[in-house]
Amino acid sequence: MPFYEHVFIARQDISSAQVDGLVETFKGLIENDGGKVVDTEYWGLKNLAYRIKKNRKGHYVMLNIDSPVAAINELERNERLHDDVLRYLTLRVDALEEGPSVMARGRKERSGRDRDDGYRGRSDSNDESKSKSADRPKKDDDGADNKESGE
Repeated sequence: MPFYEHVFIARQDISSAQVDGLVETFKGLIENDGGKVVDTEYWGLKNLAYRIKKNRKGHYVMLNIDSPVAAINELERNERLHDDVLRYLTLRVDALEEGPSVMARGRKERSGRDRDDGYRGRSDSNDESKSKSADRPKKDDDGADNKESGE
């Protein structure tokens, strides 16, 4: 059976217990169609990039699923009908990720993407432009070259 990573966002108004109830409902749908939910991760209540149905935040949940296509179609159909689900996304993957996902790890462990690594800043580029301008001869107001070392 193929592997899937499925993420859904639930409304901010519902409690964590209600989110757990949603997860159990969706797990039941998958298992009824012959699939299996391998892992579940609750990522927490996070800010949305833009408002969705008047919500500024949402409960993010990821499910790692090993299931036939029919079970995924039924899951997505039920999520479309459910009022508490704002958005969902299902991706087919070659293999399920071992251990916690990138979102569940935390900021300190994701230091590989740190912006400070390799950033030179503007001071280096300004130093280069100053050295280049020092090599050029200075010009008078009439445009003639004026070398200070003796004319």
